[in-house]
Amino acid sequence: MFLRDVIVNLLQIYCYIIIARVLISWFSPNVYNPFWRFLVDITEPLLGYIREILRKILPVFGTIDISPIVLIILINFTILLLRGAF
Repeated sequence: MFLRDVIVNLLQIYCYIIIARVLISWFSPNVYNPFWRFLVDITEPLLGYIREILRKILPVFGTIDISPIVLIILINFTILLLRGAF
């Protein structure tokens, strides 16, 4: 039970990191800023993987990237599974 709670909390923190990256990206951040680099380094492996999958399945939406939305939905679904909601 303790391990499950730790994993759930880490997944929730990861969701907040994704949201922070999305919000900051709207203001064209300095790519050399250490905080921005941290956000990109932490989130890009999963977001890039989801982006590749979405390119194969869905048409291009122009400059709109829906991979953060998909990843947050998947993380929340995982949290629900861990909590035993299903």
